[in-house]
Amino acid sequence: MNMEPRTLETKAEAALAEAYETMRDALPGGAGVARLRTEAFDAFRATGLPHRRVEEWKYSDLRARLKDVPAFAARRSEADAKAVLASAGEAYASVDRFRLVIVDGHFYPELSDVAGLAGEGVTVRPFAEALAADGEALLDLPVVALADAAVGLNAIFCADGLDLAIADNTKLTKPVEIVHVSGAEAASTAERVLIRAGAKSEAVILQTFVGGVEGTFSNTLTDIRAGKGAGLTVARLQAEAAGTTHIATATLTLAEEAHAKLICAGIGSGFARHQSFVAFDGENARADLLGITMVRDRQHVDQTLVVDHAVPHCESREIFKTVVDDGAKGVFQGKIIVRPHAQKTDGQMMTQSLLLSENADMSLKPELEIFADDVQCAHGATSGQIDEDLLFYLRARGIPEKEARTLLVLAFLSEAVEEINDEIVIEAFEGRIKDWLSTEE
Repeated sequence: MNMEPRTLETKAEAALAEAYETMRDALPGGAGVARLRTEAFDAFRATGLPHRRVEEWKYSDLRARLKDVPAFAARRSEADAKAVLASAGEAYASVDRFRLVIVDGHFYPELSDVAGLAGEGVTVRPFAEALAADGEALLDLPVVALADAAVGLNAIFCADGLDLAIADNTKLTKPVEIVHVSGAEAASTAERVLIRAGAKSEAVILQTFVGGVEGTFSNTLTDIRAGKGAGLTVARLQAEAAGTTHIATATLTLAEEAHAKLICAGIGSGFARHQSFVAFDGENARADLLGITMVRDRQHVDQTLVVDHAVPHCESREIFKTVVDDGAKGVFQGKIIVRPHAQKTDGQMMTQSLLLSENADMSLKPELEIFADDVQCAHGATSGQIDEDLLFYLRARGIPEKEARTLLVLAFLSEAVEEINDEIVIEAFEGRIKDWLSTEE
């Protein structure tokens, strides 16, 4: 990551520094965790919030976005948390699933199906409790993620979240939803979710982000570790309120023969960045990364990913689709790295964007860094408008223009949606897509 000397501390940076000095003694974890927090804080004071001169953040200037940050949210009473949860609505209301609840960055076992998961061979703990018991090992992340500014901020402030451990050979009978809810008062949050899938286990995790108000700042990190031969699907749906600032990081580490699918749909929030860091730690593993972004009304949503092929005989597939309308900005940055010893790597990345108005803005930056010679790697990027010939074809057959445009947008997104290959997730995502399209003027 490019570093530059600090010149002037912003109001938001000063507020974050003051918050850490106030909170540091109350944050969970032993001496090792405290040391890692201090190192991350020192790095933050040296560089500040990421901005447009930091190459990885050049299209998403967080320093310019955050004029100030509210205080970090305190833990609510069970009754208050239940009320916030009820007001947020449900993305998977018709789905039979286990549900784990995080409100304002704090995990609520009393509102969650912890006992049901225990019966399936899954252990769930508040992250604060896990961090106090197991220390800095829980903060260990792939090398490609360690230098990121948002990851550093999460390391400084993460106070809670959850630790979900799936036992070896366990196949969950129904999905697990982790719902992150922000309350009706502006606050900052920095939760961390650790998902550990044991050898030859199989699970579907549904992660939803809802709620929030103008000024809410959330910085979530989801650390996914897929064991040998594990099969894991993690579907992340971000639908927070328009005035929020949402930073979400996912790290994915794959052991030998593991297969993980990471899906991200970004629809809500005024300013959002979804970043994924994938590290192959064992041979014959595969990662599928799918992204769907839909933005309008001056929204800004950034999908950034780094895929690190560090061992031989692994595959990765990335398909990202973005629809941009009405003065909004979409961003896609994707990088595939193939290390010198990672022969027989197969990595394919495609990003496509559809611009629905003349003032829609899309920035695309796909990259390959290949240091091995026996590989199959490629990337592609396209950007364009709705095909007027196809629109005319549909209208000539009696389909109203608005409905015809909706059909063409759905057709554009269908490739990424169909690759999800899970009917529960597809139905929820298609519902959100149709809702978004139905509000178009």
